[in-house]
Amino acid sequence: MGSMAIAGEADVIAAQTDCAEHMCTFSVTVAHGDSGWDHYADHWRIVTPGDGEIGRRVLYHPHVEEQPFTRNLGPIAVPPGIDRVVIQAHDSVHGYGGKVIETDLQ
Repeated sequence: MGSMAIAGEADVIAAQTDCAEHMCTFSVTVAHGDSGWDHYADHWRIVTPGDGEIGRRVLYHPHVEEQPFTRNLGPIAVPPGIDRVVIQAHDSVHGYGGKVIETDLQ
């Protein structure tokens, strides 16, 4: 249990967006002290200001030897009128709660 507490929450440390006509591709960098299958960053998601999830990138395995790591998602449809989103990372022990990035869509 000690190593799980050390790993802490998953943090989003960088994000880039590429959007055209309400379709966006996201490149997101996550940092987390993955310790193996019992405690790892298992996904990140894109949420609108009203807390509606519009995209999720599932991470199918721990990234113990690759920290931080970057993964892409998209293109995904962004509802009209949404020009800003929050990107949150999730880990298998703490859930959401680490650093997030709020970004304008461009």
